[in-house]
Amino acid sequence: MKTPRQFSGSFPQPAHNRQRDFIWRLVAAFVFVLIFFGILAARFVFLQVYKHNEYVAQATTNRITLIPTPPIRGEITDVNGVVLAQNYPAYSLEIIPNQVEGKEDDLIESLKAYVNLTEDDLRRFKKFRADYRSYEKVPLKLKLTPDEASTLAAQLYRFKGVEINARTFREYPFGALTAHFLGYIGRISDKDMEKLVENKRETAYRGTTHIGKSGLEAYYEEQLHGAPGYQEVEKDAAGNIVRVIRSDPSQTGQTLRLAMDIRLQKEADRLMGNRRGALVAIDPQTGGVLAFVSKPNFDPNVFIDGIDSDTWKSLNEDWQRPLINRVTQGMYPPGSTFKPFMAMTLLESGKIGQGTYVPAPGAWSIPGTKHQFRDAARGGHGSVTLLRAIQVSSDTFFYRLGYELGIEKAFPYLASFGFGERTGIDLPGEYRGILPSPAWKAKRWAKGSEKQKRWNPAEMVPVSIGQGYNTFTPLQMAHATATLANNGTVYRPHLVKELLDHENQQITVIDPKPERVLPYKQSNFNYVKRGMQLVLQGGGTAAKIGAGLRYTMGGKTGTAQVVQIAQGKSYNAAALRVQHRDHAWFIAFAPVDKPQIAVAVILENAGWGVNAAPVARHLIDYYLLQLKQDKVSKDITGTRRTSNPLLQLSVPTAQRKNNVQAAFEAAAQEKAARAHPDFQAASNPASAPASAPTAAPAKRP
Repeated sequence: MKTPRQFSGSFPQPAHNRQRDFIWRLVAAFVFVLIFFGILAARFVFLQVYKHNEYVAQATTNRITLIPTPPIRGEITDVNGVVLAQNYPAYSLEIIPNQVEGKEDDLIESLKAYVNLTEDDLRRFKKFRADYRSYEKVPLKLKLTPDEASTLAAQLYRFKGVEINARTFREYPFGALTAHFLGYIGRISDKDMEKLVENKRETAYRGTTHIGKSGLEAYYEEQLHGAPGYQEVEKDAAGNIVRVIRSDPSQTGQTLRLAMDIRLQKEADRLMGNRRGALVAIDPQTGGVLAFVSKPNFDPNVFIDGIDSDTWKSLNEDWQRPLINRVTQGMYPPGSTFKPFMAMTLLESGKIGQGTYVPAPGAWSIPGTKHQFRDAARGGHGSVTLLRAIQVSSDTFFYRLGYELGIEKAFPYLASFGFGERTGIDLPGEYRGILPSPAWKAKRWAKGSEKQKRWNPAEMVPVSIGQGYNTFTPLQMAHATATLANNGTVYRPHLVKELLDHENQQITVIDPKPERVLPYKQSNFNYVKRGMQLVLQGGGTAAKIGAGLRYTMGGKTGTAQVVQIAQGKSYNAAALRVQHRDHAWFIAFAPVDKPQIAVAVILENAGWGVNAAPVARHLIDYYLLQLKQDKVSKDITGTRRTSNPLLQLSVPTAQRKNNVQAAFEAAAQEKAARAHPDFQAASNPASAPASAPTAAPAKRP
């Protein structure tokens, strides 16, 4: 009998089971598709309904853009409207680094076929490239010629990331002649931007690339800058402007009109020549600065678009230091030009009277000591009055009386003329100078021994003739001279006479009222000024330059010692390095009865003070006998006058105070409030040289 065969494998599913599985798969797929489209529909509803307004606003923002329009910087003119700082339009070749295809060096080589790129252009570009961000426009060549601009414009489509843009450039037509008071502008740095943010003014500089760095350009930055405008434009997908929807024009900055006549400035510069030093002239009746010269000087135009490293190195490492503004930052012992103010101190303190005779020998010693303080005249001058002592510049006269008076009594009177204080001129970075006092010395040597900190009465001896610790700026000397000439009426020196706002048709007059009037006797002012007149007459230290005067003038020579000469030795300029020779000073004012000009001149290492006197004499001649009498042509070759119509108005359309004028008046009120009737003012500590002589040999007048 046969055994049945064993079956292996699965039985086939019935047809209805296969149909059921297919239906379930179909349902699952349908549900999945339904959920997926449900999610898409929900997202669509969310975006189109709930987020509709938000995305419409974003889309509009992407399409509509605000482009800032930088303002045109205000001009600076002299008193007659001759432009000293101006703007002019030009085309600039610029590269946007993040849009460049390929290497930048290859791109620049290709551009050389159309534009003359100098080594200075390439050096400047490398400097800018390091300072700018990759999306910013980096200038490759500033001020394209018309031919270069037109030739390259036709080929610009070939160079991605390259643009030709119209820009407004700053220019100083008189170059070095006005450098130290106009200053210059430069590109806005990170430090500048931090200050703008701190002062909440960063929005006013949108689209602006430059800012005032020094001089009047920095001091009056807010007035000169103006206000930016805006263009609301529509752009296409490629970022190209399709149309301008709305335009809000920028506001041009204000024009600064100076008290200075550029013709007098040119004459002052000519008289100084290439000699190191400074000259400053002030109108004693207003405080307006008439001339302002610091030598050597520099061309401010090289700073505007970024100075190259070689030029910067040559200026910065020059031993003559042309970048230093000697008028406001040069610190010099005043020498014998200090004596008229010491004379007022002796009279007002009651130490001596106008008729008092005092011995003025060839040498004098502090009682009980052997050290001799010598006079320039070896035989001395006999017994003299203060009037004669000023005329012949007797050192021993002032040595004796200064020592007997003492610094504590002398300080308040000397400080009242502005020594040891900033004058407040409308320029940044003015130095305060040093008028020594016991309090100043204690602070100066705070880390020294008790002996170093303590004031030694002998230190008053050199101070009495403008040596020792005394160091002042030429501006302080001119300011003090103007105060003395004006019988104690003190005006704050200022360069700017008016601010002209063309946008609002307004003129702001910078005409500060007198800060204070020194409560000194008119007879004492007359007496000291008479002594200064005698300086220019027979027997005076500047008698030669007084010859042929057609007006009355007072003056004082001064020879400021740079290095100390050992006791018993004589001064020998030929044996000293040029930098160690004496400085020549001269201060003057004219006419004596109603002074119109006060001048201070210093010639570095020029020796005797009388060497500086001719500069002042010729300048005052030019001012009083030519300029004031309209004998000098107002036409200056190569210059233009401002187009601001306010300069042509005989009567201002409107006058108002601005923050500059308010600052002048506030400072005057504060200074008057601090002043005690008897002038027992506190001393004003300041930094001093590392060492200073306690006694000085005789100074040559």
